[in-house]
Amino acid sequence: MIEKELAILVSDKRYCNYDPLEELRQLAKTAGAETIDCARFDFSHPTANLFIGKGQVEKLRELCDEKNANLIIFDHELSPTQQRNLEEITQVKVIDRTQLILDIFAQHANSKEGELQVELAQINYLLTRLTGKGKELSQLGGGIGTRGSGEMKLEYDKRKIRKNITILNKRLEKISMHRELKREKRKENMTPLIVLVGYTNSGKTTLTNTLSSSDFAQGDKLFLTLDSVMRKIDVGNNQKAIIVDTVGFIKGLPHQLIASFKSTLEEVNYADILVHVMDSSSIDIEGNYKVVTDILKELNALDKPIVTIFNKEDKLNANDKRELQRIFPKGIFISAANGDNIESLKNKLFQLLQEKREIVKISIPFDKMNILPMIHEQGKIITKEFKNNGVRITAEIPRTLSWKLDPYKTKK
Repeated sequence: MIEKELAILVSDKRYCNYDPLEELRQLAKTAGAETIDCARFDFSHPTANLFIGKGQVEKLRELCDEKNANLIIFDHELSPTQQRNLEEITQVKVIDRTQLILDIFAQHANSKEGELQVELAQINYLLTRLTGKGKELSQLGGGIGTRGSGEMKLEYDKRKIRKNITILNKRLEKISMHRELKREKRKENMTPLIVLVGYTNSGKTTLTNTLSSSDFAQGDKLFLTLDSVMRKIDVGNNQKAIIVDTVGFIKGLPHQLIASFKSTLEEVNYADILVHVMDSSSIDIEGNYKVVTDILKELNALDKPIVTIFNKEDKLNANDKRELQRIFPKGIFISAANGDNIESLKNKLFQLLQEKREIVKISIPFDKMNILPMIHEQGKIITKEFKNNGVRITAEIPRTLSWKLDPYKTKK
């Protein structure tokens, strides 16, 4: 049985606009560790062997002894050498921010694809920790930083790891091909795609539940949602759309995770509209905004129409709200949990989708009436008049549907 992990958190003391330890504390709690103390050092001049100075490491060792800590978590990525040397001096397991996030992802992956993606990210990370063929990892033991969605072996060599990476990539490719088939079917139905993006714990899943009347698991936890969830919604006037809840972003998101979750994150590239959900009560809202924007840039998705919303408006005071309105004049303030101002968001989405619609006049023969359900589903029939040879319709439809109706269009 693995003993409860009592953690000392170590962060950079240079931050003054917000406390990075608060986010690290939330990450540690989500992973299952209890934070018993914190230490802040200057990270501006990291050393190759220890990352921080020898005197600081000694202070850290004394703090661990005093508090009976059995885990040290650095709010920064450590090299294998730094990690190993820190463990030798402190005699306590040391993990970095990357290992912590990977561990949380391993705990929260529910779908087969999510489990494979996390396992791929983990073994890619392990590959960077091996200094030679046949290197044993048994010293990792158990607990945070060693959990995996698949069977995590304790002994690896680089050859075995690369073979596993190839196998995982092939399995993920098959799942990705299946997603592509579903995406093509969605294109045929001409249903617009609205993708929610944002910093972790900003309220994307709560918003998905509110817009779609669903009951997906939600809560005040980091990375509660890892698997993309799709639901059909109506933004008004029979304008249907598919809404997608995606994995949350975070500062220092391991590049292994971005690479492994690439096929899932690709949904943003197929979106008609991106909705950037922000936690308006965050103490580092501008920093969070930059993190999300930078990742969207990495995914080549900044050319999409983006609606920025500020969730948890009920937690804001009047002065903070005015300041956010000054910085983000086009932002929409809502409370997904209470349903406040959701109609304003739906109106904005409807307006953007309307810009991609047109009014057409068509004459449909009786033997082609099977196309009527498609018009009802994707558009809005304004007038309908039955004639001897069929029905004459004036309809408002998505521009993406227009070409399918070209054979039936009339000028009158």
